Amino acid sequence: MVDVARMAGVSHQTVSRVLNDHPNVRPATREKVLAAIEQLGYRRNRTARALVTRRTNTLGVVAFDTTLYGPASTLFGIEQAAREAGYFVSIVSLKNITRQGIDEALDYLAEQSVDGLIVIAPQRSAVDALAGRPPKMPAVAVEGGEAGELPVVAVDQVEGAKMATRHLLDQGHRTVWHVAGPAEWLEAEGRVRGWQQALEESDAPVPEFIRGDWSPLSGYQAGQELVKRRRDGAAPVVDAVFAGNDQMALGLLRAFGEAGIRVPDDVRVVGFDDIPEAEFFSPPLTTVRQDFAEVGRQSMSMLLAEIDSGPRRSSARRSIVAAELVVRASSAASG
Repeated sequence: MVDVARMAGVSHQTVSRVLNDHPNVRPATREKVLAAIEQLGYRRNRTARALVTRRTNTLGVVAFDTTLYGPASTLFGIEQAAREAGYFVSIVSLKNITRQGIDEALDYLAEQSVDGLIVIAPQRSAVDALAGRPPKMPAVAVEGGEAGELPVVAVDQVEGAKMATRHLLDQGHRTVWHVAGPAEWLEAEGRVRGWQQALEESDAPVPEFIRGDWSPLSGYQAGQELVKRRRDGAAPVVDAVFAGNDQMALGLLRAFGEAGIRVPDDVRVVGFDDIPEAEFFSPPLTTVRQDFAEVGRQSMSMLLAEIDSGPRRSSARRSIVAAELVVRASSAASG
C-alpha cells in the first residue's frame, strides 16, 4: 500500500479510501491510485486485514449430496449471493451424513476462521446431527426443517406440492397419485404432506403413494407399477400423477410411453424442481419451480444478521421462499 501511495503521489490513507470505495475521493485521484494498483499488481493481504477487522470475509458451507439438482442448485445460489455480498466461500461436501462427518466438517471450517456457516441440511439425519450444538459461530440452515436453534431458510415445499395437486384436480381428475422421494428427505416429506392436504381439502380419495429415490429409474419403476394398476382397473383410476421431482417424472414418462399410454391424453403428469431439461421432455413437463437464487440471497441476509448480532441472537428465525407452478404440455387439456 505504501508503494502504491508513493507511485500515485498520495497518502496511504487515500489508497485505503480508494480500496474501500470511500466517496470522499476526487475522481482524478481515484484514477491515479487505481492505475498505480494495476501497474504494481497490488493485492490486499487478506490475513493482515483479518487481524485488523477480526473478519476473514469467508463463509463456510457444509453441503450434502451435491450430485442432485436441488442441493447443487442451492449451493450455487449461496455462492452467487456470497460473492455479491463480498464474501468468499469455503465448501465441505459430504456424501454420507454422520455425526462424525459433520463434526469434522465444522472443525475444518472453524480452523479457517470463517465468519459464519451455512448448512444445506435437506435430510432428517443432518438436522438431528446439528441439534443441540452450542452457538460457536453464526450459522443458518437451508431446507433444515425445524433445525433446533438454527435459523432456517426453506422453499415452501408443502404449498408447492399443493399447487401441483390442485392443478391436476382442476383438470377434472377425481384424484392424483403421487411418486414420493426418499423418506429421509425433508423436501420429500413436505411434498407428501402438501399432496395429501390438497386431496383432503378437495374431498378427493388419497391413494397410497409410491416411494422413489429421486432417480429416473425409480420413477420408471413407479410408472410400471402405475401402468399395472391402471390395466387392473385400480380404483381410483390412474389418470393423474404428481412426481416428487422432475427426474422421477422423466422415468414415469418413459414407462407410460412404453406401455402405449399417452401423456397428457390418457394420464397427466406434473413434476417438481423445474430442472433445465424439463421444458425439453416429451411432452414438455409441467413442474414446480424453486427459486434457488432467492434461497441464496435470503440465506446470506439472515447469516449476515447473525454475524452482526452474534450467533443465535438474530430476531429472524425462519424465512420461507415461495414456489411457482410452471404449466407445460404434460398437464394440458386432452384433445
